[in-house]
Amino acid sequence: MSSSGRVVVIGGGLAGITAALDCADAGAQVELVEVRRRLGGAAYSFEREGLQLDNGQHVFLRACVAYRGLLDRFASGDRVSIQPRLEIPVLRPGCRRAVLRRSALPAPLHLAGALAGYPHLSLRQRLSAARTALALMRLDLDDGSLDEITLGEWLARHGQGPAAVGALWDLIALPALNLPAAEASLALGAFVFDNGLLKGADAADIGFHCATLAATIGEPAARALDDAGVQVRLGWRAERLHRTATGLEVQGAEEGLSAEAAILAVPHSRAAALLEPLIGTAAQRFQRLGSSPIINLHVVYDRPVCEESFAAGVGTPVQYLFDRTAAAGAPRGCQYLAVSLSGAEREMGMSVDALRERYLPALEQLLPRAREATVEFFMATREHAATFRAAPGVAALRPGPETAVPGLVLGGTWTDTGWPATLEGAVMSGHTAAAAALRALGGESRGSQLASRAASAAAGRTAGGSA
Repeated sequence: MSSSGRVVVIGGGLAGITAALDCADAGAQVELVEVRRRLGGAAYSFEREGLQLDNGQHVFLRACVAYRGLLDRFASGDRVSIQPRLEIPVLRPGCRRAVLRRSALPAPLHLAGALAGYPHLSLRQRLSAARTALALMRLDLDDGSLDEITLGEWLARHGQGPAAVGALWDLIALPALNLPAAEASLALGAFVFDNGLLKGADAADIGFHCATLAATIGEPAARALDDAGVQVRLGWRAERLHRTATGLEVQGAEEGLSAEAAILAVPHSRAAALLEPLIGTAAQRFQRLGSSPIINLHVVYDRPVCEESFAAGVGTPVQYLFDRTAAAGAPRGCQYLAVSLSGAEREMGMSVDALRERYLPALEQLLPRAREATVEFFMATREHAATFRAAPGVAALRPGPETAVPGLVLGGTWTDTGWPATLEGAVMSGHTAAAAALRALGGESRGSQLASRAASAAAGRTAGGSA
């Protein structure tokens, strides 16, 4: 059943792309506008000194069924890979390489062996961590009080001291929430550990983008949108939203676009500015979501210095490092490592020289061969507002897709998807936004189908399903 009508999607990130494809599939006339001259939103690539670099290292999990479904739509399956089983190499200065690897046992026993042999915790700490993981699984994720305290506070109440949090819990919490456990909402932290790690044996197997983000997301998205009949306008800035007698108008610098429904899939600070003339002070609460930064360091050595394709760091400022030599097209014989720093508020205020002085010696401590190597290239990419701030109280600030304005719908990782700001959350929000927009057009059947699809994806995700 088709849903006739016109939809304007504002924002060309994953949420906007997903919403546009869903609405076009349902028969709507769809126009997508994006202020940048590329698609992909916060996941993009750029060229620097002959290297093809990604702005950040956007990994995903086997449990991310919505995002993986979008990759299938893009025919990007050969540009990503998923671990057969979760395996995280852990590097610590002066210590042998450790590995957190799941077994073939059912959850939660699949992690028992990894924890039992983890050398960066004492035997007592490992037993305590196992008891804490079981307690985490027993939390009711629908309990609103979980959003009133930090994950760190809860862990401390269960005997997890700073050493255990740094060596174990923050290996997952920091990159997933873009905040350390000490600052992150228990509600979101419990969701990440429960749905992504503890309930399904294969849920946390890590997925990597083998090619650049442009080749995996941006360029295939443009082709998919064109094939679906979506008109895409790049370099087009939405300046104002107006209600009209027949729906909505999106006003740009030189022209306006009219539609029966509009999907606003832009960052929350930008959405608040566009919404305030329509919904007044209610839009201001979106600003209170705040932001948390991410920095990526890009280091090219004149020789191979690291045997791992990726690794986590403990007892070092290096959080995660990734070998991106092949994807970037690094010169023969060189190795390009990307260092991802989440929750990087301190580093955001540091100059490139200061970052170099801090992180190159730290890499040498982890990678002995780097001590004899020459650094051919070093730069930093900064995402000042990479994600909303996943702190206590955030749940009350995240809106659903519908607004008080008929036909005006919200999408993006900052909306209430249940997930923190992730690739999966972005795609889920796009599906939900499209369903709401189609209902506004009168396409109840198709809107309900899309809502059911999103719910099914969530159910499969919660069960740790591997679609």
